Amino acid sequence: MKDTALIVIDMQRGFLNEESTCYIKGAKATVPNCARMIRGCRDMGIPVFFVNRLYRANGSDVEHTRFHGWLKGGKPISPGCDESISSDMPEEFCPCEKDYFIKKPRFSAFFQTELDIVLRRLGVRNVILIGTTTPNCIRTSCYDGISLEYNVAVVSDCTSSATDEIQKSNLRDMENIGAQIITSEGFLSGEEVLRDSTAIVQEYVKEQE
Repeated sequence: MKDTALIVIDMQRGFLNEESTCYIKGAKATVPNCARMIRGCRDMGIPVFFVNRLYRANGSDVEHTRFHGWLKGGKPISPGCDESISSDMPEEFCPCEKDYFIKKPRFSAFFQTELDIVLRRLGVRNVILIGTTTPNCIRTSCYDGISLEYNVAVVSDCTSSATDEIQKSNLRDMENIGAQIITSEGFLSGEEVLRDSTAIVQEYVKEQE
């Protein structure tokens, strides 16, 4: 499945630790499922991309809407902050040399990053999104991915929100816009197969020429 890539977004201590002002309720509970997806994708030959935040220590690149809490909360996800709220990822993910590591300045994994060009160089057509948070980084990455003509799948049990209601609502919205909502068990077992909606469009357009 070399035309597919797994994108792991913001699964870092600063988002997983309850003591952090950037804490996302529900994110920590998805670590085992995310770790299983990462291992499974590696076994299937699917490249794994870790797309994470790392704020500057002086706060010059922190979103203005998040800045006050970031400053008052020990400057999470930045150099020099306490290790418990750092940019480090869970040990269960076991990053390896073959993985890709990308720093993103805002919510979307595609916004002002090299992700798109690297995916195209690798011949990737399908992107699978896991991580946190569903209404912010997952959703914006999903919409940008679709806008860039990727087939986008979101793994429901490997993503998280502040509440179950927010999670369900955002998954429904992404499904309605054209993303495929799958489960880690369904994908890794082969029961849920990624659909290629872009191929249908390309085939039709060629027929019109």
